[in-house]
Parts: sequence; structure tokens; C-alpha cells
Amino acid sequence: METHVDGGHGHGYGWSGSLASLVFLCSMIARQCIPAQLKTYLDALATRIHNALSPYDTISIYERHQVFCWRCNAYLNAEAYLRETRTRRVRCLRATLASGAARMSLAFDDYEELVDDFNGARIWWRKIKELPRAHGTATIAIAKHGWHEEESRAYRLTFHRRHRALIENEYLRHVQAQGRVVNARNRRRRFYTNKPSRDWFCRYDFWSSVKFDHPSTFATLAMDPGRKQDILDDLEMFRRGKEYYASVGKAWKRGYLLSGPSGTGKSTLIAAIANLLEYDVYVLDLSTIKTNSELRRLFMTTSHKCLIVIEDIDSSVDLSTAKRDKDTTTSDGSNDDEDNKGVTLSGLLSFVDGLWSACGGQRIIVLTTNYKENLDPALIRRGRMDLHIEMPFCCFESFKVLAYNYLGVTDHNLFCEIRQLLAEVNMSPADVAENLMPRSKKKDVDVSLGNLVMALREKVFTGNKDLHDDEDAN
Repeated sequence: METHVDGGHGHGYGWSGSLASLVFLCSMIARQCIPAQLKTYLDALATRIHNALSPYDTISIYERHQVFCWRCNAYLNAEAYLRETRTRRVRCLRATLASGAARMSLAFDDYEELVDDFNGARIWWRKIKELPRAHGTATIAIAKHGWHEEESRAYRLTFHRRHRALIENEYLRHVQAQGRVVNARNRRRRFYTNKPSRDWFCRYDFWSSVKFDHPSTFATLAMDPGRKQDILDDLEMFRRGKEYYASVGKAWKRGYLLSGPSGTGKSTLIAAIANLLEYDVYVLDLSTIKTNSELRRLFMTTSHKCLIVIEDIDSSVDLSTAKRDKDTTTSDGSNDDEDNKGVTLSGLLSFVDGLWSACGGQRIIVLTTNYKENLDPALIRRGRMDLHIEMPFCCFESFKVLAYNYLGVTDHNLFCEIRQLLAEVNMSPADVAENLMPRSKKKDVDVSLGNLVMALREKVFTGNKDLHDDEDAN
């Protein structure tokens, strides 16, 4: 936000504001008829006259960062505050319909104004539109790539100078706090994946995203009820643990290690956690990251309240201790990170538990693996991966959840046999669900459960046959 002095116009600003505006108008006309050398002097003179005559100050909240192209949070929060609590006072509104939204969102139209009162102070809001700046890193980069930015917008607050302390210390905080609440309530969660570094634009365009709408919940998650409740309790403690983490001197983050065979529900659990906490999801592809510095940069551009997921950590990057020691130091002991290709174990450890990883808060780092024993103990120790969650093959309790999800039944005469078969063979929840999937629009419970029984019996027979073949070979 940029604070500067400006003249009043209308809405009871007073004669002094009108006089100041007249001075500016005259100066603009005069600038067209004078040499360029005098323009700087006239600008300074007009500003001094303006400051002397006008008792009003202004604060401009610009839509976009002046150097980079991303939208400023202060602007988004102010827009949410005005849209939620003040649009009923505005006659000219702009309606937008976001993709997938149920109803239109209303906001100020350009150049529209309203008056807000706060603790005895009157504040005039005005939405302005400006042409792109002719300088700056972002503008040059956009022009170089053939892109075009039409205009930028800003909200301009005007208030009497005697209320300046109140506006700066209380009103702006009130606006931002209320706006954050509105945005948090209405925001659409996103699913992010990191772009290859060659596709980064202006060194800040690190992620691509889509709307996150995975339907998984803990209610539909096929897992042992006791283990499920342990995870829910841990998540609830983390969500409400801001003061606790600060009191014990720990960063407000948590690490989860999900291990188990393929098809046991690791990705489904991640989606259920994201839906429960209402977090964004960032999935890191380590194979596209060239250096540890790029990994840190990606972390710093993630949002608060997010899950950062690295899937199949044991196969996505070489995490051997020997490679860590070789890649992080050269023969003279200097850091050679930028010259090496790929992420090292040391870089990943810093990502998970380094000093800079504590920036922000409410982040959960999730690692998944099919082979927990292949991971370096330093990576999965407590403090880095705080909770180890083993995702086993389908048990009878998990099967009952799936039977209810897919068939809507809680009991059947085949349940007893299915319990016995699941105790004898290993079948993933994904395989069980596939066998329970109805083959037509009409759900036939007997047929679906019969398909599962046949699949389990086949696994029992195949397993016993393989066992006998091994004994004969010996």
C-alpha cells in the first residue's frame, strides 16, 4: 500500500479540496505548453501547494505488485471486505462468474465510490484504473515475450488528516482482517504442480494449478477405525496448535510419512486430509528440479494452510548418503549446489526441517513410499516425519466401509466368508473396491459381493499353488 497526499473531490471534502483539484488541473494544462525542463519543477510546486491547501490524505491499494505481476493480497482482502459488507451502498457493480461457481460475485465497477464510517472517522473509497507503467522489471519482461497488460486497478481511500493514526493503526487492520475471513470462507482450493525450471517466467512463475475437488473424506476412507481416529486427533491438534507450537519453540508444521503397497489408499488419505483441513495441495515432482536452491524457492512460494506432497520419494530422487556428501561439498569444502543437477538428500532435509522451512505456518509435508526400508533414517526421523502411517492391505473393517460406500449395505450373509478370506490373503483396498463396483446402473449386492468372494478364493488358490511349487523345487 502506498500512502500519499491527494486532494478531495465531492462528498463533503470542502472548498480546500476543490481548490487543490483546480491547481492540479491548471498544472496539467500548463505542462502541455512549457519546456520539458520545467515539468519536474512544476510537479514539485503543485505537490507543495496541494499539501498546503488540502486537509485530506489518501492511501492507494494497488492490484498488482509494482515489480512482479502477481496480485497483492492487500488488494484482494480490501476487495473482499467491500464486496461482502459494503456493496449494498454502491449503485454500479461488476458481476463475475468464476468457473464452477454457483452464483455471481459482485464487486465495485471502475471509478465507483462509497463512504464508510469507522469509530467516528469518515472514509471515502474510490476504485481507479491506470494504464500500465512504462518501466519496471515485470513490464519489460511482458513486452519481451509479446504479452500485453491492459490496465491496473487500485482502491483509493481518502480521509481527513486528523484521522490518519486511526486509519493506519486500526481501520486498515480491520479491513484486512475482515477481508481475509471472507476470502477464507469463499476461496476455491487449488491443486498445484511445479513447472520445470525452464518454463519459469520472470523467476516467479513456479506453479501451475487446477481447482481441487477430490471427493474423498474420512467418512468414505477405507481404514481401520482406530487408526483413522488417531489421524483425526493428530490433525485436530495440529489445526488448533498455533499457541502450543510457539510455546515449545517449534515451527507450525508437521510431517507425515505414508508407506504401504500400491493401492492401499495413500493418495486417497492425502485428499481426505486436504478436505478436512480445507488446505491447498502442492505436489512436488523432484525429477524436474535442478538444484536445491530451486527446491527452496518452490517452498517459499507455497501458500499457508497447504499440504506439500512428494509421492514415491524413494524412486523420485537418489537419496543415498554417499550422494549427499559428494554433491553438497567440493574437494575444497565449498558449496557446489548450483553446479549440480538434481536434488540431494541434504537439500531435501533442509526443505523438510531447515531454518527457512519455518517461514509461514500451517503446512503439512507428506512423503509417500512403497518401501519405507529404502529411505534414509535421517529423512524419516521424528521431528521431520512426525507421524508414520502404515497403509496395510484391506482388513475386514476397511471392507465394511467400502461395502457401504459402493453398495449401501452394512451386513450380508457373505460377510463371514469375506472376513475369513481377507485374513488369509493380501488384497489392496483398490482391488476390493474394483470387485465391489456395480457392473450396471442397478446395484446387485449379491453379484458384487459374489465377485469379491471369487477374486479372494482365486488368490487363496493361487497363493497355495505357488507355495507348493516352491516346496517341490526345494
